[in-house]
Amino acid sequence: MGRKKRRPRRSFTPEFKAEIVELCGRGDRSVGQVAKDFDLTETAVRQWVVQAERDAGTRSDGLTTDEREELARLRRENRRLTEDVEILKRATAFFAKEIR
Repeated sequence: MGRKKRRPRRSFTPEFKAEIVELCGRGDRSVGQVAKDFDLTETAVRQWVVQAERDAGTRSDGLTTDEREELARLRRENRRLTEDVEILKRATAFFAKEIR
């Protein structure tokens, strides 16, 4: 049994994704047909449609794009602050040892 070769990961602009979502929303073609017409995976197109619905407020089962970006920013900031605290702990221990 031969396995299908994996397609290399591609990235798409937000404008392209919005256009695909709009085509799916018109209702004249199915998500599968739109995916096939543009050589995309049906799963990716379905995810774009769901995310667009979340961003529009018609779905509430996940994070909007803005919320995802804020979460990523806060996680980066948290990681940096945690590293700063670790550095300060080491410095405090070092100087406390020097004083004795």
